[in-house]
Amino acid sequence: MSRYRNFGLFIALAAIWGSAFVAISAGLEYLPPVLFAALRYDVAGVLMLAYAVVATDHWRPHGRDEWLTVAVGAVLLIAAYHAFLFVGQQHTTAAVAAIVVSLSPVLTTGFARLLVPSDALSVVGLVGVFLGLVGVAIISQPDPTNLLSTDFVATFLVFCAAASFALGGILTRRIDSGMPIETMEAWSMLGGALVMHGVSLALGEPIDPSAWLHPEALGALVYLSIVASALGFLLYFDLLERLGAVEINMVSYVAPIFTAVVGWLYLGEGIDVPTLVGFGFIVAGFALVKRRAIREEFALRGVGRSRPGD
Repeated sequence: MSRYRNFGLFIALAAIWGSAFVAISAGLEYLPPVLFAALRYDVAGVLMLAYAVVATDHWRPHGRDEWLTVAVGAVLLIAAYHAFLFVGQQHTTAAVAAIVVSLSPVLTTGFARLLVPSDALSVVGLVGVFLGLVGVAIISQPDPTNLLSTDFVATFLVFCAAASFALGGILTRRIDSGMPIETMEAWSMLGGALVMHGVSLALGEPIDPSAWLHPEALGALVYLSIVASALGFLLYFDLLERLGAVEINMVSYVAPIFTAVVGWLYLGEGIDVPTLVGFGFIVAGFALVKRRAIREEFALRGVGRSRPGD
């Protein structure tokens, strides 16, 4: 029964996070991108902090390392990731954005090896990272004579979002402050929202609250803040404890399927052959980079299932 529950929650999380890209595209019709992302985390941060207060006694950061972890999370995991993503997604489809973001686990391993030179990637691992980057290149289809084309720049910005998230994840783990993940996420969300409000003001984005009240804009904001962020992260925390980091990373490769379906149904967005081929390269890259962890994980699962009484 536990396996079915985990599978159901895994699919629910993939559906929520996959459809979030569609909600972003819908909301961008009415709100400027960085301000939209900031408003999302104004709400999500307050909800997550309330949860942290209830779920843990350690709901506020203490000491230099914990505040440094929050600062890295706010700048890279929340502000940089979402600012790049929302700006880039103005000129690309939700499915393309979801697929490019799925490169994050591959980039995470690459950054980890760069920051720890003694722990270099094997030849197979390097091939995996290369395949992931080839996948992004296939999706973006860069024109050497026009590298400033709108489509290429948009895809590159989404790639920057994936890279920011990967680097932020590595740095927060390296600091290893011991702070509960709920607390780190809550304060990072609030700090990231504050950073994005500052960036939005610096960019001169228009502030027009009347546009936020359009039913589609309001619906997108509510969905992203409450469902995709607050509920989504609660599911993530639960599954991370039950499944471990390797299996939960698989969400990145199931979510784009939901993005493509919901994007087609709600926005009428299609998905072309190069995007599918690029996605295949990214998945293959992930499989090569994480091959040992995947093999060990499924070997352990196999042993667990073979025990009598399960």
